Order: sequence, then C-alpha cells, then structure tokens
Amino acid sequence: MAKPPAYDLTDAEKRDLVQLIQAGRPLPEKYRFVLFEDRREVELVWNGKTRDVCTTVLPFQTLEHIDEPRAETRVQEQLFDSRGRQSKGWTNKLIWGDNKLILSSLKAGALRRQIEDAGGLKLIYIDPPFDVGADFSMDIEIGGETFHKEPNLLEQIAYRDTWGRGADSFISMIYERLILMRDLLAEDGSLFLHCDWRVSPYLRLALDEIFGRENFRNELYWYYYNKMPDTRKGVFPRSTDTILWYVKDRGKGYCFNPLEEAREKAVKQLQRVKVGGRMINARDSDGNVIYTNRTERVVDNVWRLSMLQPADKTENLFFPTQKPESLIERILNASSRQGDLVADFFSGSGTTAAVAEKLGRRWIATDLGKFGIHTTRKRLIGVQRELKAAEKDFRAFEVLNLGRYERQAYLNVGGRLSGAQKEQALAAKEREFRELILRAYKAEAFDSDAFFDGKQGGRLVVVGPINLPVGRLFVEEVIMETRKRGATRVDVLAFEFEMGLFPAVLEEAKAKGIDLTPKYIPNDVFDKRAVDRGQVVFHDISFVEATPRYAKGKTARDKLTVKIELTDFSVFYSQGAAEAAIAAVKDGKSEVICDRGQLVKISKSKEGVTTRDVLTKTWTDWVDYWAVDFDYQSRKEIIKVPVGADAAGVVASADATSANAVMEFEERWTGGYIFENEWQSFRTRKNRELELVTADHTYERPGRYMVAVKVVDIFGNDTMTLLPVNVG
Repeated sequence: MAKPPAYDLTDAEKRDLVQLIQAGRPLPEKYRFVLFEDRREVELVWNGKTRDVCTTVLPFQTLEHIDEPRAETRVQEQLFDSRGRQSKGWTNKLIWGDNKLILSSLKAGALRRQIEDAGGLKLIYIDPPFDVGADFSMDIEIGGETFHKEPNLLEQIAYRDTWGRGADSFISMIYERLILMRDLLAEDGSLFLHCDWRVSPYLRLALDEIFGRENFRNELYWYYYNKMPDTRKGVFPRSTDTILWYVKDRGKGYCFNPLEEAREKAVKQLQRVKVGGRMINARDSDGNVIYTNRTERVVDNVWRLSMLQPADKTENLFFPTQKPESLIERILNASSRQGDLVADFFSGSGTTAAVAEKLGRRWIATDLGKFGIHTTRKRLIGVQRELKAAEKDFRAFEVLNLGRYERQAYLNVGGRLSGAQKEQALAAKEREFRELILRAYKAEAFDSDAFFDGKQGGRLVVVGPINLPVGRLFVEEVIMETRKRGATRVDVLAFEFEMGLFPAVLEEAKAKGIDLTPKYIPNDVFDKRAVDRGQVVFHDISFVEATPRYAKGKTARDKLTVKIELTDFSVFYSQGAAEAAIAAVKDGKSEVICDRGQLVKISKSKEGVTTRDVLTKTWTDWVDYWAVDFDYQSRKEIIKVPVGADAAGVVASADATSANAVMEFEERWTGGYIFENEWQSFRTRKNRELELVTADHTYERPGRYMVAVKVVDIFGNDTMTLLPVNVG
C-alpha cells in the first residue's frame, strides 16, 4: 500500500529509482520504508525470501494397505470385512515424498475432503532435521557389524537444496512449508515445532510472521537430563531442545489439557478454596490450616524427560533425529483428544504415528527417505500387533506416494531467474546429465530423437529424470514410444523407481511385445575417473523367487489352503568404488563396504595386510521384511484427480488456487492394484529372526488367484513378484 513519503525525494533520487527499475535491479533498502507502508516492527530477512508457496495439486497413489485382522467378534461391526480387516472409515496415511508437494496436494486435493470429514487437522508436530542427521545416511546392522549406508541421489539432492547450504536454505525451505501447514490446520489446531539452539531464534521470528505473534502459546524446553556431559568443547554441556507452540487462531479456541506428573517424593501443600471470588487457605472446624500431601506436580514449560539410550532395544531404532515416545505422548495428551487427526511431515522413524495410534488418534505421517517409510511401516505393524494382543482398537494404515512430480520441484534451479531463464537452465542441466549417463553406460547418443537418449547394442536407451523416481506413467510412455519406432528392446536407466512399480509394468511391456529392462544408475557416474576408465556398473533390479505350498489334506478346506515360501532373493548393489574404500582403511582398522551385491568387511592389520570377510553369507541376509497379498488383483488402485486434469492427474497451478474456485474431482483407475498386506515377517532390533514360510491361507472359493510377494531389503528398497495359484 503506497503512502506519502516521509520526506520529499530529490530529483537525483527519483532519477536513480527510475533507472534502477528500468534495469530490473533491486532498490536500496532505505527506499522500502520511504515508499511503502510496513507495520512489522521486527522481521526475519534472508536471501531470496518470498511468501509464494507451492500450488501444485498431485494425485496420491495407494501402494499398500496394512491391517491386522480383528477377532471374529469384531467382524459383525460395519467397519470390518469378513476377515476382520477395516473396510470403512478413516485410514491412516504414511506418505513417501517431498512434504512441500504433499502439503500443497493435501491442502487443495481430493484428500482435503477426507481430512475435513475427520474433523480437520487438529495438531501438527514436526522436528525438521538441521545439519546433523539430515543427510539421510544410515547405520545398518548386519552379521554383528555396522554398515554405513550413504543416501541415494534423490536424497542427496534434497539435502543439498534444503539443508545443505546452511541457515539461509533451511529457513527458506521451512518457511514455505510452515505457511502450507498453517493453511491445512483446523481453525482450532496447534503446531509444535521442535528445534535446537542453532535455528530456534530464526524459527521463532518466522512463526511470528506466519501465525501471528498473538497466536504464540509457549516456548517449551525438553531437558534430557541423562545425556552424558561433555565439557571438551569449551561450553556448558547442552542438554535441552526447544519446542515452539503456536495455534491457528487463539480467538477461536484450541485444545489444551493441563498435565500433571509424579513427584520424586510427596510434598506438603496448603489446601486452597474460593470464597467470595478470591482464593484463601482452607481451614478445619477448629480453624487450623489444612495441608495435603501432593504426589503430583503440574507440568510447566520445562520437560524433564529421558533421552533414548543405546541399550534400549524396545524403542530405540538408532534412527537419526528419533525422539522418545514419552515426549510425543506429552504433546498429544496436552493438545489433542481421542479420535483427533494429527500429523508429522518430517516423520523419520514414525514416533508420532506410533504414539498417535497407541493414544487413539488418527494420523498422517510423511517422509522423503524411503528407509524412513520402511522403518515406520514395520514399527506401525508392531503397534497394531500389540494393540490386537491387548484387545484394544487400532486403525488400518496405507502407504502412499505422489503420482508425479514437476521437474522444478527438485532440480536446483532458482534464485532470481526469469521463467525463460529457468527453462534454459533446466534444459542445460538435463542435457549435461544425460550425456554423462550415456557415456558411463557406453551408449551411442541420439542427436535428434525427441524421446530416446541413445542406443546400445541394438537396444534403445532412455534415461529417467535426475530429480524424481521413475513411475508408471513414464514407463507407459516408454512402451508407447518404443512401439511407435517399431523397436522391441529398450533399457530404462534411473536412480530410483517408484515403490510397487515392478513386476506389473514389466508384464505389461511383455504383453505388448517389448523387452524392457530397468537398471539402476549408480552414484559412481559422478566420478569422472570411474566414467573415463569404464568402471561404472549399472545394476539390475532385485530378483525375488517364491513358491506356493499347497495343503496335503483331502478335505474341502485343505483344497482351498496354500502357504507361500520365500525361496530366493538377490541384489546387485555397490556403494562407491571398492578400491578407493579399501585404500582409505587405516592400518589396524576395519570398514564394511557394499561391493557387487555383497556386504564385505575390510580389515587391515597393523602391518597393512588387508583381509576380506563376506558378511552376507546367504540370500536371506539381504531380506529385512517380506509380505504377501494372497489375492493381489482384488482391489484396483483408484485415484481422485481434478476434473479436466491431464493424463498424469495434474491440474494447472492457477486453476488449483483460484480465489473462489471449488475444485471437483473424479475417480480414475491407474491400471495398477493395491497391495493388501495380509501376512508379513520382518526383523527388529530385538528379534533378528525371519520366517520364510507364511501361515496357512484359506480362500473362500475355488479358482485361480494372483499372489503378490513383496520383499524389502536391508536398505529399505522394495521388490515385488507375482505368482499364480490354483485352489479347489
């Protein structure tokens, strides 16, 4: 809003302003307060600050539905099917992907209706990792040793673009997401943001701007008293984190339940009563002051709660940024009620989801790391089993991802470039990227083909995007373009494939006469020396083999009963150049490396003699989790997309955010099916054993069924195979 300047601009200043504007250059800071009204007394400023937010609306795809069957007494209830599995009502959501796109799609997409029908989103807790632990690397236990898993390329890009450049990039990343979270919250909702000393001052100012200073409620301090003190850094040992609590609209009310906690020993307190509108000491009939022994105290804003301990094998998953359940339990008890919907958009190992399930809350949990999603899935299956054993209620949950991403959502092109400049920068980056990959793959590049990147030995070659997982739509386009050219063989190279993509798309390609081979691009392609030497190996996707075992009895039930045995699993991973890793091991030390589908412990004696010990001695060592859907094609994957959306289900941003537009949605079948997780076995820190044969499964009627077997390896990557069974 323009206002008369506080003083008259000189002719020279006016001339300078005109020249600066015509040249497209920024104005000196002094003119901001001279030319425009700005009522903010204090403001957080950083390079590239904007209040613009993502408006992309993408469809969610359901990859997996997970639910423990209930007891027979519950089957009669309307929410459950004949197997005791939930068939109606709210299903909890575990979503893999970039939370910026997830938030914008929840805000204006088809799931918003489900959120509102569930009473609205009442509470958000987030613990966005800053610096330490934010690079998605992971320590994995194998054969009594620890392997340090490096992040995949998509995770490296996310780290570099949002956390890896210091406070500027972190604040820019979180600011946009906080605006989206505020818009998604119910009017009486709360947000709890967990942070430490490095960014808490910035985040307090950012939240004041977004939520309004009047909606600030508390600055809470988590005091983890059992942390080992360390004074070697020349400072008082740090033993607190900060949790900032804001509400959407203080004037419209919000949930707050005062809490009490046990005292270490009882204390004597005066008993108080209200008389005549004021509080006075209570007295007995003889006029003596009355005291009570108090064994509890009111919880204030300093929370003395233990941090996770390494020896804890029940709760501690050794996941970076993992917080104790007692901390999340306190937040949920204080600011939500039974049945409320809560969310965590940086869910990590799934602590918020696990506590929400135990406390009877509905939940949404999202994470960019595939290993985090897998860890949460295992953890929530464990919670379902615990609640089932205790005869308590629990809800089904589903694993989802976003159907498609825009290139600009991930590629590192930004700053103050114009739209045309951004397109040029994107095109240049993608061209360089493809040239590098093709050279490493020893393929002949095409100059004029609009779709395929090159060929190798009579096979067409197409490189998936650097910035997103290759999904069903991309593969379907590959099949169509291959057929257009009259070709029958094609290789698809990608850093990441969508969860649940295989083997369905391979069967689809085969049915259309196309020999389609997907291959993983290793991170070695960015090592110029390895490319020049021709040492880069592109790995096949993992291989799964399973066999049906039919019941041997002759009864009618026996003829309908089958078990599934997992009989083989193979992977082809390598992480980095083995020679370089071996050379880096110091004398007298050891290191675990991943080399050509094996985890190998490299040890060097004090004399420099190197020995190799293979840790993955059998194929089962690679398996962390496997699950079975005994009737895979029974439930089609239906997505809701805006009416008029393109083939990918994407609607133009302008249409998605028109001021008064009410978006309508229609259902579409993706061509895929939802994996109904009916049986599973997995390893935990406490129990490393793995069952390789399922329990008996009895079909209701004779026929031919398609069984889906899903295996997740120790890195969190999933592979699926289909096998037909005939019963009756």
